[in-house]
Amino acid sequence: MEILRAIKERRSVRKYGDSPVEREKLDLCLEAARLAPSACNIRPYRFIILEGAARDEFAENAFSGLYSVTRFAAKAPALAVLVSSKTSLTGFLGRQVQGVNFKLVDIGIAGEHFVLQARELGLGTCWIGWFDKKKAKKALKLGSGEDPELVISVGYPDETPPERKRKKTTEISEYRNNL
Repeated sequence: MEILRAIKERRSVRKYGDSPVEREKLDLCLEAARLAPSACNIRPYRFIILEGAARDEFAENAFSGLYSVTRFAAKAPALAVLVSSKTSLTGFLGRQVQGVNFKLVDIGIAGEHFVLQARELGLGTCWIGWFDKKKAKKALKLGSGEDPELVISVGYPDETPPERKRKKTTEISEYRNNL
């Protein structure tokens, strides 16, 4: 599949079939994420893949109460939790000088590589930022300096979400020859 086709066809899937995701496919998604660019090649993150009982326990904690609207993710065969690690001095200085948290930019790029590879493999995904981070951190037994930033649900789609209206290219870009 060409990359633009994968991008066009990727949707946020919220209904999954019962079939487990093959480890080989998850490994390919992780390889795609590993190849993502990262500021100063620091890669201030790691992926924790949750399946079975680990997924259930995590979901029970992370998607409860105020966060129950994202409970659909508990039915996905796998959850990929993107965990950030302490920022390096370079990352810290970049945030102070530029006002950009490059750690989160790096996580976004790696996550997007993951979901595009998943699409290429016929898998559905959904980015989830709405979850109880305190309970998620405790459930994952993360140390200080590590935080769960995003969850990506992964599985075989049991729905075909509609295409969303997008702005035209001309609405989000411009070419300049002079300043």
